[in-house]
Amino acid sequence: MERRPDPTRVEDPADATPAEPPAPRWSGSAAVPPPPPRKRAWGESAEPTPVPPADSPEHQVPVDPWAGVDTTGWDLHSADFPALPPTLPYTAPYPPPAHTPPYPAPPVAAPPPRHPAPAARPAPAPPPAVAPPVPPPQPTLPKQRRGKTPPAVTAPPGWQPPKGYVAVPVRRRRRWPWVLLLSVACCCGVPLWWVQPLSAQYPARASLPDQLGSLRLRQDERSQAAAEELKSQVRQSHLLAEDTFAGIYGTTDGKRVTLFGGTGFRLTPESDAEAELARLTDRYALKPSVPVETGVRGRYERCAVGRADGDTVVVCTSVDHGSLATGVFTRLSLDDSGRLLDELREQVVVPEGS
Repeated sequence: MERRPDPTRVEDPADATPAEPPAPRWSGSAAVPPPPPRKRAWGESAEPTPVPPADSPEHQVPVDPWAGVDTTGWDLHSADFPALPPTLPYTAPYPPPAHTPPYPAPPVAAPPPRHPAPAARPAPAPPPAVAPPVPPPQPTLPKQRRGKTPPAVTAPPGWQPPKGYVAVPVRRRRRWPWVLLLSVACCCGVPLWWVQPLSAQYPARASLPDQLGSLRLRQDERSQAAAEELKSQVRQSHLLAEDTFAGIYGTTDGKRVTLFGGTGFRLTPESDAEAELARLTDRYALKPSVPVETGVRGRYERCAVGRADGDTVVVCTSVDHGSLATGVFTRLSLDDSGRLLDELREQVVVPEGS
């Protein structure tokens, strides 16, 4: 029969017989040699650490500082300080009831006499809130597009204007007159400004008087033949010319002025003046031309220095929208020649409307 230990019996460790170590089992491997002695670390002392004596603090039993002290509760009152007065609850708006059970006295010392807390005054009731007057609702106007008349705005039913209110009509600012005037100025002003020189200079007629100031028209056969040749050259160069003229004038001191040209509509007088001097460059061996100020809008004049029959001459041409006049001057400077040509054409070429 197998023997089992008694669970109700506590065996003495001294009576227990040491158990025999189990027999080693054959594992088939070689015996493991013991580990080599540990090497000292760098800076470690070669002497072994001494074992502390038995009466050292390391071998003494620690002392409990709270031994014998009653730590069952922390509500004990101190004998050195009086007890604190009771604290009223935070949310109590009224004084406590008259029959309040007394607080227990401290076990060691009696608390100092307590003064009853003053009764809290009830907070005064706030005044009744008065609602602010509600203004009448303002009518919302829909977005209006430009050019459309906004709809009439009517007051809501039952709405009364405040006392002393006087309705003032709002005058709408009109912008259409300014837009209209600007459109008329752009559409009509620019064309009129551009057309004005054309209407003032075309059509025109030309006639050569017998005397122009101190100049007299030569009537000899040689001068008449030279004038006819100049007229034919002008006709061949300007096929659209309505009329042509040519004449040779002279003074008593030997100065000579040859004047020729033609009338007709010209759209680009500035380019025509440059083309006329370019046509006469080979005949008079002209140098580069320079512009001359005329002071008349739509009239352009250019002058150049050249040679004719061995003498130095100045050739000037003046062109506007209705005529072309060219002069060949001897024994005069370039500025004097340009100024004299303006004076001569004012007497030779006359607009028909004047």
